[in-house]
Amino acid sequence: MRNIGDIRRYASLLDACTAKKDLNTLKKIHAILITLSLSTHDFLRAKLVSSYASASQISEAFFIFSLTNRKPTFLYNTLLRSLSSLSLFPQSLSLFRHLILSHKPLTPQTFPPVLKSISSLSALRLGRQVHSVISMNGFSTNLGNCNALVTMYAKCGDLVSSRKVFDRIPERDLVSFTARMCGYCMHGEFSQVFELFESMVKEGIRPDEMAFTSVLTTCSHEGLVEKGKGYFEMMERKFRMRPSLEHFTCMVDMLGRAGRVEDAEEIIWGMDVEPDEALWGALLGACKKHGKVDVAERIAEKVYARRLNFVAN
Repeated sequence: MRNIGDIRRYASLLDACTAKKDLNTLKKIHAILITLSLSTHDFLRAKLVSSYASASQISEAFFIFSLTNRKPTFLYNTLLRSLSSLSLFPQSLSLFRHLILSHKPLTPQTFPPVLKSISSLSALRLGRQVHSVISMNGFSTNLGNCNALVTMYAKCGDLVSSRKVFDRIPERDLVSFTARMCGYCMHGEFSQVFELFESMVKEGIRPDEMAFTSVLTTCSHEGLVEKGKGYFEMMERKFRMRPSLEHFTCMVDMLGRAGRVEDAEEIIWGMDVEPDEALWGALLGACKKHGKVDVAERIAEKVYARRLNFVAN
């Protein structure tokens, strides 16, 4: 007869491996479980699936999953979450279909990774069907599902449905707002971005890096240089947020589009992060567009000198 204490102890160790994504320790514990003939216990098998999936060892996770007699919904949810996080979107949807056909009870945690996969594949028709399943199961007020639906509809281009879901959320959070803002940016519908940003701040929700990226991108595409500079300054002064490389790239692109190439160059040399190819490309593209040959040559010399210094060190 298997010792309940041993099962609980090894389950706790596997939970620790899952939390830390510690593959080496996981393999050692798995080997011990095989030696003790505990690896066939359904509860420990479920823990092993979760641990391997969290460590991105999907083949191993699926193999153990296939051997598990009782496959609870949380086990499916674990695999669904891992597959979507690894961008294995068709496999995620295939597993979801298997879950539906197995007639297991669905939980609110089932749907966010499924909707993420649908978003990435732009499978709008399937997204609407999953939305119906969410409603039929009484999960349409769950914030995680609502936010995932807002994102799914926005990424799939159905901005009307995205707004309808957003408007029905009882207590919206940062993810709710940024999902819509990113959707409008993605499809070139810039007019609503500022309104959403201001509404979010009025509701007392602190914007994050993604929210500022959305408003700065909008300013760049709309040619609103002064407004963009205002948002950029707001990050540091009001919200004490350090601009990231992506934010600097937005500013350089915005100034470059407006022909203010020298101002864009000044921003780059004042940055406290290392520029990447996208940033240099934005500035050099602006130089070419506005005929700033002297600036382009100066930038090329400085970039070359920096790279030589980097190699030397």
